Amino acid sequence: MDPLEKMPDYLFESSWEVCNKVGGIYTVLSTKAHTLQQLFQDKIIFIGPDLWDNQSPIDFTIDNQLFHDWKTYAESTDSLKIKVGRWNVPGTPPVILVDFKPFFNERDRLFYQMWQDFGVDSMHAYGDYDESCIFAYATGKVIESFYRYYHLEEKKVAALFNEWMLGMGALYIKKQLPDIATLFTTHATSIGRSIAGNNKALYAYMDGYNGDQMAKELNMEAKHSLEKQAAHHVDCFTTVSDITAHECRQLLNKTPDIVTPNGFERNFVPEGKQYTAKRKEARKTLTNVAEKLLGCTISSDALFVATSGRYEYRNKGIDVFIEAMNYLRASACGMLQREVVAFIMVPAWVKEARADLKAVIEKNIQTTCQMQMPFATHWLNQMAEDKVINYIQHAGFSNSANEKMKIIFVPCYLDGQDGIFNKTYYDLLIGMDATVFPSYYEPWGYTPLESIAFGIPTITTDLAGFGLWAKKNRIGDRIEDGVAVVTRTDFNYFEVANAICNHMLTLSRKDEEEMEEIRHNCFDLANKAEWDKFIAFYLDAFEIALRNAEKRKC
Repeated sequence: MDPLEKMPDYLFESSWEVCNKVGGIYTVLSTKAHTLQQLFQDKIIFIGPDLWDNQSPIDFTIDNQLFHDWKTYAESTDSLKIKVGRWNVPGTPPVILVDFKPFFNERDRLFYQMWQDFGVDSMHAYGDYDESCIFAYATGKVIESFYRYYHLEEKKVAALFNEWMLGMGALYIKKQLPDIATLFTTHATSIGRSIAGNNKALYAYMDGYNGDQMAKELNMEAKHSLEKQAAHHVDCFTTVSDITAHECRQLLNKTPDIVTPNGFERNFVPEGKQYTAKRKEARKTLTNVAEKLLGCTISSDALFVATSGRYEYRNKGIDVFIEAMNYLRASACGMLQREVVAFIMVPAWVKEARADLKAVIEKNIQTTCQMQMPFATHWLNQMAEDKVINYIQHAGFSNSANEKMKIIFVPCYLDGQDGIFNKTYYDLLIGMDATVFPSYYEPWGYTPLESIAFGIPTITTDLAGFGLWAKKNRIGDRIEDGVAVVTRTDFNYFEVANAICNHMLTLSRKDEEEMEEIRHNCFDLANKAEWDKFIAFYLDAFEIALRNAEKRKC
């Protein structure tokens, strides 16, 4: 069959992170957008939350001509408050941002209907549950209005909903517009993440866990119920990796219809002279901040290493990263011959950019002694309770000039306006020599994929979907290949830290020519994970969904 025959005529894709950069799903969607737009030519329509009142997000441009007639109808007849425009990412696909707040007065009726129709139990909901579900409901209303206005009954239409937050949108469409093929993707099960986050052994006892029972124990009943029912009722249920597929089978009692791994887009990465210039600028910025904070000169050949992601101290392996850097510090007396500066780029509860550090950077003052708290670039609201700061100090780091191993916590969101670096994450990532993501719970693992896409060798684990994918490509034993995959279990914390330390020692002995060869190996592997290869899995998912939706017409 021609792959294009698997495609719907129209595709709606919705997520809390459309034009709302709060996590890894934003990167999944914003990089996938280019390939989807090439395939659908403005008939891929992303739907996200309008959280900006009378303003617009910086990555969104209003287009008053796009779907103009429908927008007028939707606002006047269907009482929808929407913005229509384009996402400012490669491909610039159409986007509809919906203000969901007016639908809060329908919450009780919605929750009752979801219980009656699909068995979704919202009785024990708390936190972000209500807001997410009302947005999902508003998303369903947007799709319904668009579908009916443009008379798409004779078209092949599919709607893809991401994460439990959009579950009610999928179920609403399933009931109200049964001709639309529904897809639901879980990027991580809510109960699996909760088990791991509560310091329980997820993998050793996986086959013994009951999802419903654990949801009650961990007070996750509402989210788990919604996610489970969405998985069971849509036309195609997908997840992002084999390891999460096993998790879904056990905890949601539903085997995904297909695994749709996350790709990346080459056009996010500079090339040639621009790559060289950006890397040089990044290293200059990183060096300058480190020197001002620490009051000493950083070697021109210092090895810059980073970890990043959400502040999930155990799940993301932030604790293991610090431990591994401490092992590396202990090796400095003999095996470590090169200076290493480690950056923990993990957003925390930031109070403000440090005024003292900001001032010396802006005035370009050369500091000759350490600043107070030489481990952080920004002040936190609860500095004394912060796990990262406490463990760095507990481990015995000093960041003194005579220490080869230095560690710096960058607890802000790197959007180019943090007050210290004033560069985006990608504009700093390109200056690194290595990254480390020793995740305990990582359904896919976008950060290591981003790293190799920028030519930066990375260390990850076999509990990350990306790590397993790398091993399938016979990569992972040697950091020289671009990716080193460390075996991680529920109980081998210190062995993981030691393995990371050894890989870092290996890298520290490489000269520039050898590092250049490693960068090329990174690019080669990243090419295998570009969206133009991985989009085939989505085409198969669309076919499954359309086929199952068609059965309802018979």
